[in-house]
This record gives sequence, C-alpha cells and structure tokens, in this order.
Amino acid sequence: MDIRVYRDYHEMSRAAAQIIADQIRSKPDSVLGLATGSTPEGMYAELVKMYREGKVDFSKATSFNLDEYVGMDPSDPRSYHRFMRVNLFDHVNFAPGKTHVPSGIGDNLDEQAMEYERMIAAAGGIDLQVLGIGMNGHIGFNEPGSPFDSRTRVVDLSEQTVSVNREKTEAESLPTQAVSMGMGTILQSRRIMLLANGAGKAEIVSRAFKGPITTDVPASVLQRHPDVIVILDAPAARLLDSK
Repeated sequence: MDIRVYRDYHEMSRAAAQIIADQIRSKPDSVLGLATGSTPEGMYAELVKMYREGKVDFSKATSFNLDEYVGMDPSDPRSYHRFMRVNLFDHVNFAPGKTHVPSGIGDNLDEQAMEYERMIAAAGGIDLQVLGIGMNGHIGFNEPGSPFDSRTRVVDLSEQTVSVNREKTEAESLPTQAVSMGMGTILQSRRIMLLANGAGKAEIVSRAFKGPITTDVPASVLQRHPDVIVILDAPAARLLDSK
C-alpha cells in the first residue's frame, strides 16, 4: 500500500488530480470510478483547471460513480448526480452517455443495481477507483458489517453517516438508504486511490491501514488489494506512525 502524505488539503488535491490526469494520458479510454463528498471537491476543481489549460482530455474516458441516495431525483441539489455535474461533468469534455451514476429511483432497484454491475463489466472494468473514507470506515456506502464480496445493491445507512452528511451538506434531511457499489465491485478495480483529510479522519485512517482487516472497518479490506494509493494531508496522517 502506497501511503502519500501532503502538507495540506490543497497539495493533496493537486496530487490526486495529477494521478487521474496521468491515468487518462496513459490510457485515454480509461474507466474511472468516482466518488462524491467534500474530500474530492478540491481534486475535481484541479481537474477542471487542468482541462481548461489543455492538460487533460476526458473525451474518450468513461466514469462510474459509487453511489446515490434512494428516492433522490437527479435534479435534487442534495443528489450525487447534481454534485457530479456541478463539480466536474458540466466543466469537462466527457462524451455524452459516458458518465454514470447509480439511480435511486425506480420500481426495481435491485435489478437496476445488477444492471449497473453489467455496465461496469461491459466497459471493461474500472481502471482507477477513487474513494473517500467515512468516519466509521465505510467506503462507498458500505457500512460496517458489509460483506467483502458484496456487489452494487441497496444499503441501509448508519445514523452516524446520515448525520455527518447532513451537517456537511447543510441539508435538513437525507434518505436513510442508498444504492452503492459493493466492496467486491470496488476490489475488482485495477487500481484504487483513497483520499482523506483533516484531523477528524486520523483515527479511522490508522485503524483502516494499520489495524486488522475486519468488516467492522470496511476500508481495511483495501490492505488486500495489490495496487492502492492513499492520499492524505498531514492532519489525517498524524496517527499512522504511532501504531
């Protein structure tokens, strides 16, 4: 596991954006797995800047996002569809139909989740998967206790996850379920890049990458993957040397 520590959030965001840009340069038709939340916002801003400067071209790339809230219309300001449009898709040159976010709306979400798996497979699998990490160690919306071989499915969100996300988005309410890629899906990615920033993530980062592999800390399963880059700012990394 390649753990890289940067001085601050801006430096780590630039480094993460550079890794994605390098991936696309080396393989223009790369399949990217993308994440939402406050942590990757800086990375997306850097990618938009690089695109405007002619340093990265998304025209042949494909993307699949990790998750979306159940019952959330794509136009809702709280939706991850909207987040991705505002932060990346509306500002770069992905080809039409090449960006994918799970749907939380439909009569058969289980079948839709299975179709999402089929779409990822048909695209050739994910070359580079971007992840954040929740305060309880979740990746995607795979909460503690999620099986390591799980696939895209409807999941129940913990009270902590809903509360933290509500605070970050300043939303009055959020759904308590989501459609999420499973950990088995994530682990099939050829390369994984996890981002974490802030002192509040230091304990869970240490447990995930220096502690035992356990479903109690879902991100710990990344220790089994052969190609993982962990991008941290100094506050998030502060406990790594102590264990």
